[in-house]
Amino acid sequence: MAAASSSKTTVYAALAGNVLVAITKIGAAIWTGSSAMTSEAVHSVVDTSNEMLLLYGYRRASRPADESHPLGYGRELYFWSFIVALVIFALGSGVSLYQGVVHVAAPERIEDPIVSFVVLGLSFLFEGASWLVALRRFRFDAARFGYYRAFVRSKDPPAFMVLLEDSAALVGIVIAAGATAAAVWLEQPVWDGVGSILIGILLGITSVGLARESKSLLIGEPAHPELARSILEIARRSPGVLQANGLLTVQLSPDEIVAALSVEFTDEKRADDIEQCVISLEREIRKHHPSVAALFIKPQTNARFHAVRAKRRGGSSERHQ
Repeated sequence: MAAASSSKTTVYAALAGNVLVAITKIGAAIWTGSSAMTSEAVHSVVDTSNEMLLLYGYRRASRPADESHPLGYGRELYFWSFIVALVIFALGSGVSLYQGVVHVAAPERIEDPIVSFVVLGLSFLFEGASWLVALRRFRFDAARFGYYRAFVRSKDPPAFMVLLEDSAALVGIVIAAGATAAAVWLEQPVWDGVGSILIGILLGITSVGLARESKSLLIGEPAHPELARSILEIARRSPGVLQANGLLTVQLSPDEIVAALSVEFTDEKRADDIEQCVISLEREIRKHHPSVAALFIKPQTNARFHAVRAKRRGGSSERHQ
């Protein structure tokens, strides 16, 4: 729960920063008529909308389980994270590319470029503050696995979404400033449109990466390997357990996991003894891993477990042929 609270704080910080940035960029875009500034304004409006969608996703995902959703609503956060990625692509990237093409085809002189530079400088400060908050949230995993690996293995989309959005925003501001400078100092307004196209491409690449990871979580990813190994080790040490055959896990939300454990008990155990062993094993697993929202323990011989798994893999291979 602490991780979810930290991620939500990151989203709130990003929302506050993007509101300030969006207001200043919209005003500058109207005043100067700059295509790159207009793209940046659209970018900030999209980012603001995205933070609101993520907060809405948090609210929807926090609802308790009911008869229609016995495992709860945790995956709603993954659904809205996927929607955020689509919004970045459809609105942010699409509008920026359109603006860029229009201004390359019919270049227009930028009015009062000093206003653009001042606004872009202020925007960089606002976005930078939000970026530092998101980086601090993501830094622990990045220090252990590297940034790309931490991004791929993360089960908390808002944590990496805000960081990537803010990173793209900072790069976009640099592109807008460079395009504006080239358009003014070289007296070639076409560079303003080129900057807008580059921002559109940047947002497109960002949205594809976010959509890929969000879709993977939405479909169903396993829990981290460290957690699976820990649960199997707890099972192996449990009294009455002859062998822990295997474990299947599915991530429901950043803080919720479903686990199915196959266990072979010693031969002398009666049905009521096995029941007590299962209760004890469930208690021990949840003590060490409170994120396990649902745990299913199946008494099964090791030979039967491997036979079923081999049959399932064989059927999967046949379907893909």
